[in-house]
Amino acid sequence: MDKVTPGGDTRDDDVVLIWTDGGCKPNPGPGGWAALLQFRGQEREITGGEAETTNNRMELTAVAEALASLKRPCKVILHSDSQYVCNGMTRWSTGWVRRKWRNASGDPVANMDLWQRLLDLAPRHDITWQWVRGHAGDENNERVDVLATQARDALGIAYPSRRK
Repeated sequence: MDKVTPGGDTRDDDVVLIWTDGGCKPNPGPGGWAALLQFRGQEREITGGEAETTNNRMELTAVAEALASLKRPCKVILHSDSQYVCNGMTRWSTGWVRRKWRNASGDPVANMDLWQRLLDLAPRHDITWQWVRGHAGDENNERVDVLATQARDALGIAYPSRRK
């Protein structure tokens, strides 16, 4: 069902292309997430933010909101610069479920609520999980990075910078 490919998109009219990103500053702190969906020449941007969160929660939320916005089962190529998201969906989640939501160390899985939401949403679609290196020139990855930052900044929460 879900797979990771190291490169090369298959672009055709029946595929929804999705790019997602999320982040926080500071981490934890105010965060934003964004997704860009492309289908048959149309584009849609969705964004949001939370006042107190983590970067991983924002990455997961971006993916969940993108998948939830699809109105019918689709073939999807989902691009994320988060290895946490891609590995979680393709490698780790099966073990978490088998171990009753414990990780390999026996500790509770972080962000279990969002992982469970993703595991509910993902089977509706034929998803290829495409990891992309962040800040490496992928135009749409850079675009969702900017949108996620704008969503965070729109919260209007100023945190003092932390000194080392």
